[in-house]
Amino acid sequence: MNKDEILERSRGVNVDEGLLAAEAKGRKIGEIAFCLMFIPIVIFDTFTGQPIYGTLALFWAFFAGAAYPRYRFTGEKSYLVTTVVGGIAAVLFLVCHILNVLR
Repeated sequence: MNKDEILERSRGVNVDEGLLAAEAKGRKIGEIAFCLMFIPIVIFDTFTGQPIYGTLALFWAFFAGAAYPRYRFTGEKSYLVTTVVGGIAAVLFLVCHILNVLR
């Protein structure tokens, strides 16, 4: 493949790297905002005697979902463990939430 063919192929791909960078930064800010909101909600629910199963299910589902693409990209086993354990925790907390609501 010569230089002209490579340039022609790259022009055919409509990827805006600025948009990708902005989306990545937005996701990072979203992760931080999610964690910052999670903490006061859990503290408030704990002090008022409210169950926190639903909140924990959301947290662990988010945590597992965020770890999976990192595992796919890096291949690090710690991200795979985080994905599996977080997914299991999310399902278990969801079951606890449903059982708590239905009793």
